[in-house]
Amino acid sequence: MTPNQEITPKFHPELTPSLEELEAQERRLVFRQFTHDDAWELGSLLVRLARERQAPVAIDIHRAGQQLFHAALPGSAPDNDAWIARKRRVVERYGHASYLVGARFRAKGSSFEESSRLDPDTYAAHGGSFPVTVEGVGVVGAVTVSGLPQLQDHRFVVEALEEFLGLAE
Repeated sequence: MTPNQEITPKFHPELTPSLEELEAQERRLVFRQFTHDDAWELGSLLVRLARERQAPVAIDIHRAGQQLFHAALPGSAPDNDAWIARKRRVVERYGHASYLVGARFRAKGSSFEESSRLDPDTYAAHGGSFPVTVEGVGVVGAVTVSGLPQLQDHRFVVEALEEFLGLAE
């Protein structure tokens, strides 16, 4: 990867998404079902995209408290697994993307760490964990990436979900 090559090329790094955009992503990125095979295929797609971009990430997919997929690519570190767990817990607790949860706190002039009253060693409202929502059921799990700056982690997951669900532009 060249120094100027973007990890998430279809997004502009200087544009921070609004709360409305983040909420719209969650409404749009919904599964009809989410099976073990879906987790494997989505995880494999994330690995392929990460390898193409030489992204030093760890990838995790959970459903109903069970880890269905995990991969650690070159350049990732054990610390990425700790970040994955902390970001995933935010999705499990709030039912929304970890980046959206953090953005909502920032929009109120505070931070998640200051105002949530949750242990920051256990929860991290940083980008990279996105709810797995099943139509007619609700949030059943999370797909999480760690290793890039938080907005890029978020955008990377969103891009993969859009492709997987056939919603890529």
